[in-house]
Amino acid sequence: MSEALKTLGEHIAASQETAVTNWSIAHGELTVEIHDDRIEDVIRFLRDDPTCRFTTLIDICGVDYPQRAERFEVVYHMLSMQQNQRIRVKLYVDEETPVASICDLFPVANWFEREAFDMYGITFSNHPDLRRLLTDYGFEGYPLRKDFPLTGYVEVRWDEEEKRVVYEPVELVQEYRDFDFMSPWEGAKYVLPGDEKAEG
Repeated sequence: MSEALKTLGEHIAASQETAVTNWSIAHGELTVEIHDDRIEDVIRFLRDDPTCRFTTLIDICGVDYPQRAERFEVVYHMLSMQQNQRIRVKLYVDEETPVASICDLFPVANWFEREAFDMYGITFSNHPDLRRLLTDYGFEGYPLRKDFPLTGYVEVRWDEEEKRVVYEPVELVQEYRDFDFMSPWEGAKYVLPGDEKAEG
């Protein structure tokens, strides 16, 4: 199987040499890295080329690396049922650079791209309806970014007097924020067998 993936990787790299920056096989999976402005060309090639025939788009997702200049990886997973192979396509972008939408090539990309926008703030140019998908209207921030606070910025509750849902800034008592134990079991009122740190 890895020999078939090696042949496929070489074929894609040779056919899309101006787009592909790197390709590798790890854990029995082929990953192709490309320039961020060539996604439409590469996806069209992978779909239409007789050797590839990746006619099923499985997913588009984001990965956040806040310490990098190009903070986001945008990852496309595709399946070729004709060739019985899978491929992962990656590109790298910063917070400001939009990625070209592939909705014209795969209509299912519409919701995948909206989810990546909603969760990470990755924008897609020429998307027919790029708006939040999973969060509420007026939501601030992007929940899957690594710098997004675990508590969020607001909490939602039903106000009985106003008979509506109200949004309020998150207020946590400070004692719930302080975790200075060496292990989660140190603050427990009971001793777990084998936990030497609890005695002392």
